[in-house]
Amino acid sequence: MKKKRLGKLPPRYRFILNPHAEARFTKCPRCEHPTSLRKFALFIHIDGHGPLVLGKTCRFCVACDLLIVHQDELETVLTNMLATVNPQCVGSEYLVMGTVERPFWRRSLQKPAAFGEMLAHLADFKQHLQVGYRPAGWYRTADE
Repeated sequence: MKKKRLGKLPPRYRFILNPHAEARFTKCPRCEHPTSLRKFALFIHIDGHGPLVLGKTCRFCVACDLLIVHQDELETVLTNMLATVNPQCVGSEYLVMGTVERPFWRRSLQKPAAFGEMLAHLADFKQHLQVGYRPAGWYRTADE
C-alpha cells in the first residue's frame, strides 16, 4: 500500500523534535557519532496561520540521516516571528512536516512562492522519532 506524501520530493531524513532543554545532542542518540550543525529550511504548519518555511540551524547525524530540532529554540523563533506577523497565533499548536530545498527557500525570501510551487520543492520526513532522556546521560529513541 502506497503511503501518502505531502511534498513531491521523496521523503528525507529521520526527524526528532527534542523536548528536553537540558539535552543538546552533540552525539547522535542512535549511533553515538558526533552530530554537526546544519541549516535546514523547515516546513512548519501553524494552527491559525498556515504553512511557513523557516531557516533553522539544527543538529544532524550524517551516519543515521537524523535531523534533531530543539523544541525550545524553535518555539522561541516562532514566538518572536509570529509576535510581529500574526500576534493572535503566538502559542498555537504547530507541526514540523518536512524540509524544503534550500535554493528554493533562498529564492522565496526574495519573491514569495505560491503554495503549489512550494509543494514541488518539499520533502516530508522518512520517519518521526521520539527521544527519551535521563540527566545521567542515557538516551533511547523509539518510533512515534
